[in-house]
Amino acid sequence: MHPAAEDSPLGKSSEYIATYTPSLLFPIPRAPKWAELGLTAQTLPYQGVDFWNCFELSWLLPSGKPVVAIGEFAIPADSPNIIESKSFKLYLNSLNQTVFAETDELLAVLQQDLSAAAGKAVGVRVRSLAEVAGEGVATLPGTCIDDADVSISSYTQPQPELLRCDTRRIVEESLHSHLLKSNCPVTGQPDWGSVVVQYRGAALAPASLLAYLVSFRQHADFHEQCVERIFLDVQRVLKPQFLTVYARYVRRGGLDINPYRSSEAIQPDNRRLVRQ
Repeated sequence: MHPAAEDSPLGKSSEYIATYTPSLLFPIPRAPKWAELGLTAQTLPYQGVDFWNCFELSWLLPSGKPVVAIGEFAIPADSPNIIESKSFKLYLNSLNQTVFAETDELLAVLQQDLSAAAGKAVGVRVRSLAEVAGEGVATLPGTCIDDADVSISSYTQPQPELLRCDTRRIVEESLHSHLLKSNCPVTGQPDWGSVVVQYRGAALAPASLLAYLVSFRQHADFHEQCVERIFLDVQRVLKPQFLTVYARYVRRGGLDINPYRSSEAIQPDNRRLVRQ
């Protein structure tokens, strides 16, 4: 477990405060988890973003009438901190009985508070339900590998040694699976997700990728670190010319977390999946 997470609201009874309280946000430094992966802020082999989507965003107009909307928060992958998810939820709940005359006023507050917690500028969008509904539900690109025949019996630690590739074949493809599961390192609660691996390089054996992803099933780590570990393990095995790994996690407490990591600049698609 991340040492800082021990002091977070995760796994503890919490009072739900309904008026604006930015001090509820609990930042957790990324550096210790980077160090576990042999990385520092200066040696990250990827760029990217963590998209958080809030489906329970609400505040009051000056008349006292409530507004509901969907919030989108883009936290840079190289920001010094992640924001602990329960504290994020508690913070957003603190807006429920808070008056904002204009949406721009709310946006400014969200950008200020979240950027301060993350240690780097956070992108914020507040979107109407009609706008998000109009986008529909997305499907993942490429080939689903979930029908591959695999045998695996160990689930507590990711097993990169399972990954196999054919160096005689150079391909450019997208593979995805809906069988990703890991556990919260503090509460032990399950985190369910779908993961995409897009690359150009030696052909990755789909069954080996699926077995590797399933080996995360009882692994305890935050969403962001799971995706970073997958990126690094695939990169070491394939040594690809290009690699993008991202996961779309099922929401908990009205929030979903969607980390994207890539060796090149990308424009991530943040439309939700059917499970989200």
